[in-house]
Amino acid sequence: MSEVLISAEGLSKHYHIGSGFFRPERVVRAVDGVDLEIRERETFALVGESGCGKTTLGRVMLRLIERSAGTVRYRGQDLHTLDEAAMRAMRKKLQIVFQDPYASLNPRMRIKDILAEPLRAHGFGTETEIEKRCGELLDMVGLRRQLLRRYPHQFSGGQRQRIGIARALANSPEFVVCDEAVSALDVSIQAQVLNLLRDLQEQLKLTYLFITHDLSVVRQFADRVGVMFLGRMVEVGTTEEIFSNPRHPYTMFLISAVPRPDPHQRSRERPMLVGDIPSPMNLPSGCRFHTRCPYAQAICRSEEPALSHRGGRVVACHFPLDR
Repeated sequence: MSEVLISAEGLSKHYHIGSGFFRPERVVRAVDGVDLEIRERETFALVGESGCGKTTLGRVMLRLIERSAGTVRYRGQDLHTLDEAAMRAMRKKLQIVFQDPYASLNPRMRIKDILAEPLRAHGFGTETEIEKRCGELLDMVGLRRQLLRRYPHQFSGGQRQRIGIARALANSPEFVVCDEAVSALDVSIQAQVLNLLRDLQEQLKLTYLFITHDLSVVRQFADRVGVMFLGRMVEVGTTEEIFSNPRHPYTMFLISAVPRPDPHQRSRERPMLVGDIPSPMNLPSGCRFHTRCPYAQAICRSEEPALSHRGGRVVACHFPLDR
């Protein structure tokens, strides 16, 4: 088993909504006490419904957003103890691929300048060396060097995402957050980009935090999976464990909602969630999932379940499911 590359302990990010004349201040608990370990050269997928805090967690771990509480350690170093200069140097090892390939690239910059920007920011070398590196980056992601002088609007969505990946790899990072990196792409293009990410991981020894809501992608791409609900981690395990034997009811409902390609299975009854997600500004007492859980009992309404660890499997449930 490889060593832990990056970890979070008790990590929280709360947003305070300003109070008005007739209303008190409210707090949105986007991320609320998350513990997480990601090992070297693995792909850790973070899944959950929209608004559960996946993107916020990824950005807080990169310190793109400052935490409210908790710690993030990269190779044992607490990132939040680093001053501005030390954190700037650390950013070479920590990168992100954004969700929208149309919004994440500056439309007024040529591709050469987009790729050169992080290189210049970290003092990569001379302009000749930077231009050579930009060509190498396009080669890495399967694009021709002759495209360096074009603008983003001259590329398709899949090509733009490849450019976003190339930019993230410019300074040879070790840890890359892929924030819904394929969700805006057609299915066939998704497969090409996922294959590219897998090949780059093998070549460059990368570690991925893969944020997504598409469980069909997760099953093919991830080594381990973490399931989030309303800012908390409710289950963590290997991909095979999560899909073959989900222990948390929320995980079971997520997996059951995945569309089935076999037409003979589509008519079979599947457990479906009912009710609305509670507001992150007005969280229910006890287990946050109890308002939608058909297995909830009295203790679930009054006492929040603690994370239990069993042989690498983590679940936060008073009554975890069995096979």
